[in-house]
Amino acid sequence: MAKFGSCRVKLEESVTEILRAQSGPQNDRREGKSGRRDEILRAQGSPQNDRHEGEGGRQDEILRAQGSPQNDSRGGKSGRRDEILEGESGLQNGNLSEKELFEFAGYDEACAEKIGYSNYSYWGSTLRAFLKNKVAVALMVVIFTILLFTFIQPYLPGQFEPNLVNNDASGKLLRNVKPNSEHWFGTNSIGQDLWSRVWSGTRTSMLMGVCVAIIEAVVGIIVGVLWGYVRKLDFIFTELYNILDNIPSTLVLVLFSYIMKPSVTSLIIGMSLTRWIGMSRFIRNQIIIIRDRDYNLASKCLGSPTGRIIFKNLLPYLVSVIMLRMAMAIPEAIGSEVFVTYIGLGLPIEIPSLGNLITSGRDLLMNPGLRYQLIFPTIVVSIVTISFYIIGNAFADAADPKNHV
Repeated sequence: MAKFGSCRVKLEESVTEILRAQSGPQNDRREGKSGRRDEILRAQGSPQNDRHEGEGGRQDEILRAQGSPQNDSRGGKSGRRDEILEGESGLQNGNLSEKELFEFAGYDEACAEKIGYSNYSYWGSTLRAFLKNKVAVALMVVIFTILLFTFIQPYLPGQFEPNLVNNDASGKLLRNVKPNSEHWFGTNSIGQDLWSRVWSGTRTSMLMGVCVAIIEAVVGIIVGVLWGYVRKLDFIFTELYNILDNIPSTLVLVLFSYIMKPSVTSLIIGMSLTRWIGMSRFIRNQIIIIRDRDYNLASKCLGSPTGRIIFKNLLPYLVSVIMLRMAMAIPEAIGSEVFVTYIGLGLPIEIPSLGNLITSGRDLLMNPGLRYQLIFPTIVVSIVTISFYIIGNAFADAADPKNHV
């Protein structure tokens, strides 16, 4: 067995040597062929590479030669742009140098406080916003002119007394005289000068309207603020409101005028008895909306008294609403006075008012020659009513802080 194994090993070695001997020349041939191929390819590729390199170099030189004027022109244009921009920036910055333009600014505490300061003024902003409404400004001028003229008219030369009965040279009564150079608005059925009566009646009616508006505003604001801010009073004022609101204001005015002696004072009191209810209800609703906001709660926690919170935190937000209600209260009061006089419970005939003049002219509406006795007081009432309505809305918009931006 040992001999057989050794013979087998020798046989394998001899076979391996024979295979090596046969593969040696083939490998040499392959290596020689591959080497020759590489030399041939190198020899053939060298001129082509030289050509490619030469062509590439020539193309680079051509492109450089062609691109150089374009680059020069672009560089020139960009340079000119930079010079123009630098010149403009120099003009805008006041011809400051680069060092001044990029110099760090020092910190100044006083300047920092000035920057954080705002010169905002509520009433100044309100006035500026109101003056932008040219129509409202023009109508306000008209209202002030009418109001001023009602006071200075009796002192002008050539004026007649409102209750004076005028006669001609022969003693004849000047009844229903049409407008002329002496009586600008004519005369009424008993010879009284309508020019004087219209302006005297306007003064009386506007006085009543302003008084009613002031009473309505004062009582309505006080009751409304207490009703909305003080929770303990909510039940009391709610029941009082339910009682008074169910009574018609016209009926109260008529009964009061019937019971009391007709006068300016009685009419003012009668119109003010129930008019404050609407104002107080509206103020109460607005107070409820803003009373629990953060700044009000903070003021309360810091110990601010209730009066200070009401006048400083709550009422400034309601100025626009209050002014609108007051502006509307004046024409409403004039209308109420006209209505009460129309039904025969208004001022006596010896007290001129727009209500008296319209009531007297109403009977002459169907007479074309005497309609002037109704037209003139009606024009004055219309101007006053429309003017106050437009002025009130314009001032309410101007007083709103949202429009002060």
